[in-house]
Amino acid sequence: MPRLRQVPKAEATSEHVKRSYNLLFGDRDPVAEPGTATGTRGDWWTVFALVPDILEHANRGFALYRGDRKLDPVLRELGQTRAGWAKGSQFVFSQHCKSLRGLKVAEEKIAAIPHWQVADCFDDKERAVLAYADCLVQGGRTPQAVFDKLKTFLSDEEILEFTYITCLYDMHAVMTKALRLEFDDRDDPIVEVAAPKDFSARDFLDTGRR
Repeated sequence: MPRLRQVPKAEATSEHVKRSYNLLFGDRDPVAEPGTATGTRGDWWTVFALVPDILEHANRGFALYRGDRKLDPVLRELGQTRAGWAKGSQFVFSQHCKSLRGLKVAEEKIAAIPHWQVADCFDDKERAVLAYADCLVQGGRTPQAVFDKLKTFLSDEEILEFTYITCLYDMHAVMTKALRLEFDDRDDPIVEVAAPKDFSARDFLDTGRR
């Protein structure tokens, strides 16, 4: 379950929250009867509804990147999908795989996003934006060679759009993991695996095994 309280439909007083609920869930209370058309629980929306102007701000961000943009939507979605994978957010990654599919991107390319560096299915432009997306989600420092390659394909305006949108979804990936929303409601997989009961720390040191 999410780490923060969800807002039931009966408690929603903001017109923006009401509109969002009606659009996504119809007549249902999304807390009592969760589920969206894409197969998620929908608790991203019910938790963000705790602060209606934050939900509204996020929704404006979605409208912004889907508006009259110069950037090719396929390149945009490659950046968003890669950001989800690189940040370890199954929610962001999964949702934007679906978006790529909606843009008629080949299944081979969608499946190769986790290992794009060794995949032959991407063209030079796609490889440039994927390399730049990795730089963005790893902290932002970008080798000049990556940026120079990017500028052979994209205008300054397109690069700014790609940068903003990819970083926006980097943020969403981080938030959904921290708050355990949607497909990111999972325990940390990186935990100690217990040694056998008859194995001691002294045995470990004596054998030199690591």
